[in-house]
Amino acid sequence: MDQVEIFKALSNKTRLQILNWLKEPELSFPAQEVYGFADGVCVGQIQLKTGLTQSTVSEYLSTLQRAGLVTATRKGQWTYYKRNDEAFAALSKIIETEI
Repeated sequence: MDQVEIFKALSNKTRLQILNWLKEPELSFPAQEVYGFADGVCVGQIQLKTGLTQSTVSEYLSTLQRAGLVTATRKGQWTYYKRNDEAFAALSKIIETEI
């Protein structure tokens, strides 16, 4: 777990908001409820909620994925993102012991 990458990823307000939405996706993305959340949330739904361009949202999600904070699942032409709760547990331990 690269601590620098993690803290860089967390340094952006929109990326933090995306992580917050992914914590309880059923509350934040009701339009996707029909399809379920087993694979995560479709990047298109995240893009609609942020109001940003798809390229910006994709870059934000790539940053979060490189930091290990989200996982991605590709299904056909769609990519779905989920929070990596194991990474947050490890981050919590790092903060407890190092800071």
